[in-house]
Amino acid sequence: MAQPSSEKTSSVYLYIPNIIGYFRIIINFIAFDVCYSNRVLFAILYFFSFFCDGLDGWFARKFNQASTFGAVLDMVTDRVSTACLLALLSQFYRPGLVFLMLLGLDITSHWFQMYSSFLSGKTSHKDVKDTGNWLLKLYYGHRPFMAFCCVASEVLYIILFLFADEKSTSLLNVCRGLLKQSPLIVFVFVSTLVGWALKQVINVIQMKTAADACVVFDLKRGK
Repeated sequence: MAQPSSEKTSSVYLYIPNIIGYFRIIINFIAFDVCYSNRVLFAILYFFSFFCDGLDGWFARKFNQASTFGAVLDMVTDRVSTACLLALLSQFYRPGLVFLMLLGLDITSHWFQMYSSFLSGKTSHKDVKDTGNWLLKLYYGHRPFMAFCCVASEVLYIILFLFADEKSTSLLNVCRGLLKQSPLIVFVFVSTLVGWALKQVINVIQMKTAADACVVFDLKRGK
C-alpha cells in the first residue's frame, strides 16, 4: 500500500481546527501554571480553552477539515484538561475522593466509547445510532443538549474552584454557601448542577453500552 506523501501528512497537522487544538494546549499550560497564584485568570483561560473546543468543530465543518487526528487531539485535550481540574479540586475539598472518582468515570467512559467504536468500524465515537438508550442518542444527536451538559459540568467545576478556601474545605458546606448567594449565582449554580448530573448519568450509560459492545465483539470472535 502506497504511503501518503509527507506534504499531505503535514497538511493534516496544519488544518485550522488542529491549529486551534494546539492553541488550546498552550492556553491550558498557562492556565494551570497560574492556577494557585491567580484563580480568576485561571478560570478565564480555562473557559476560553473550553470555548475553543466548540470553535474547532465549527471550523472543521466549515472548511471540510474534519480528521481522525483532530478528533483524537480534541478528545485527549478535553479529557486531560478536565482531569487536571478535577485533580486540583480533590486537593481543595473533602472528600477529595469524589473528584477522583469523577475523573476515573470520565476517562473510563470515553476510553471505552472510543475503543468500542473502533471495534465496530465506526468513524466517530459519536455514532450511537445502533444503541438502544434514548438519553445517549439525545446527547450525541442534539448539539444544544450536549453543549448544555458539557458547559454545565465545566462551569460547575470552575465555580467550585473559585469558591474553594486555601485549606481543605467541605464540599457540602461550599454547596450550601452557594445556595445563599445572590439569585443570579444560585440560578447559575443550580443550572450547572442539573447539567453536570445529566453528564454523569450519560457517562455511566456510555461506559456500560460500550463495555457491552466490547463483550459482543469478543463473543462473535470466539465463534
